[in-house]
Amino acid sequence: MSAAASVKIPPSSAELRVGGLARLSTCDWPGELVATVFCQGCPWNCAYCHNPHLRPAKGEPQMLWRDVFAFLESRRGLLDGLVFSGGEPTLQPALLDAVQAARSLGFRIGLHTAGMLPERLAPLLPWIDWVGFDVKAPFRVYSRITDVEQSGEQALTSLRLLLASGVPCEIRTTFHPALLTPADMLTLRDQLLLLGVTHYAVQRFRTAGARPDRLPPFPQGPQLSLPPDFGDSFQQFRVR
Repeated sequence: MSAAASVKIPPSSAELRVGGLARLSTCDWPGELVATVFCQGCPWNCAYCHNPHLRPAKGEPQMLWRDVFAFLESRRGLLDGLVFSGGEPTLQPALLDAVQAARSLGFRIGLHTAGMLPERLAPLLPWIDWVGFDVKAPFRVYSRITDVEQSGEQALTSLRLLLASGVPCEIRTTFHPALLTPADMLTLRDQLLLLGVTHYAVQRFRTAGARPDRLPPFPQGPQLSLPPDFGDSFQQFRVR
């Protein structure tokens, strides 16, 4: 019997569908040394997605959560925490049990989410130590990015829940110049400031992992042009 097979974990957490595991990451939770679990499944169809293989509810190859848990046991005291990323982690009912199982080993928990399921996010927040929250666009034009109507309403509800919870977080937006304009970015900035966002990052689109057939052509001119004072009203602002 393998070591992984002998690990005792909550039975319901074993249902977590895992599409991949980064055993060591310094970029998925700023300032922390973590492992990252990539959860399978996402109903949105963002053109610039760099993990499109995680969109289907079931993927190949797929890891067993018990094997991930066995790995975590071997890294107790060596890693600062565990990040659940995706795909969209909150899509899976087993996520809360998996989070609680990882916390039982002493790991702090980070979560990457786009906030598409506020009813799933709410019960998770008391168990989460940090959230990286993807805001796609000004909320009224969300479907331009996600291909899903009313997705902006779901994201806005989730963002309000997150900010009200007091859980430390970074709000971030991926900028593709054919999908968002500088005017869109100014509108979004003002929306975020009104909501009380303090930590914000703008991420330049990168082609790595993205599906070429889904990407609109890049327009001519500067790829990211923001006013010099764009981020001055945030407590922390980064472009990366």
